[in-house]
Amino acid sequence: MINRTLFLSDIHLGTRGCSAELLLDFLKEHDADTIYLVGDIFDGWALRRGWHWPQSHNDVVQELLQRAHDGKRIVFVPGNHDEVMRNYLGTHFGGIEVMRTADFTALDGKRYLVTHGDQFDAVVMNAKWIAHLGDRAYEFLIWLNPKINRIRSLWSGRYWSLSKWAKQQVKSAVNFIGEYEDVLAEEARRGNYDGVICGHIHHANIKTINNILYVNTGDWVESCTAVIERPNGRLELIDWEAKIAANKERPRRRNRPKTKKNSLVDVQG
Repeated sequence: MINRTLFLSDIHLGTRGCSAELLLDFLKEHDADTIYLVGDIFDGWALRRGWHWPQSHNDVVQELLQRAHDGKRIVFVPGNHDEVMRNYLGTHFGGIEVMRTADFTALDGKRYLVTHGDQFDAVVMNAKWIAHLGDRAYEFLIWLNPKINRIRSLWSGRYWSLSKWAKQQVKSAVNFIGEYEDVLAEEARRGNYDGVICGHIHHANIKTINNILYVNTGDWVESCTAVIERPNGRLELIDWEAKIAANKERPRRRNRPKTKKNSLVDVQG
């Protein structure tokens, strides 16, 4: 089944935390006429610190280029980690359009602002050195996750994400997520949009805020989520890792247990 639209963000190719194999598995089963890459597709910050580009990361790029070659429309809206691409707005790379922001019109005629969202993050915009410091700390927690879970597995412990737990425990981070969602919804309202589709904060969600539909695609570092517009116009937030956790035939993270939680959340656009 060919979907109308696919939204991906925060893949962070070039980092050790990137779940490229899971993304490739997801792409094998999900195609769309239009694909929006909503920023931080590759991680220039991490690549400047040290080169990490395994074959799976190259395979993701090749898969996207192949789809562009096959006639799919692919729109790349750069984020702060791949901000170098903002120097090439309005150009095409292998058939992929590069745009600062994009307008998306759903099947039902509703209009959505598509933006990575970092321009609404005061830390990124006004104190980039703090953002870089936080990025290093987050990268360290991601690196530590599998080591902790290898130890936990000796006692049959369930998979536990230190980095995700840390974000949830910091009250300021929780408050930031709520404020970020409100600011993005307000920006969409000011632009006379019906909704906004973004990334940046690695927190997938679909919710209505003051009659504006807020959609965050999540990431492919921890959440492994994407948003799809089905042929009937329905927007679905797909938790791919949760969906495949019960299927041993598919690749999944080491020590990740089976889960009974729902594999997707949907909303009628």
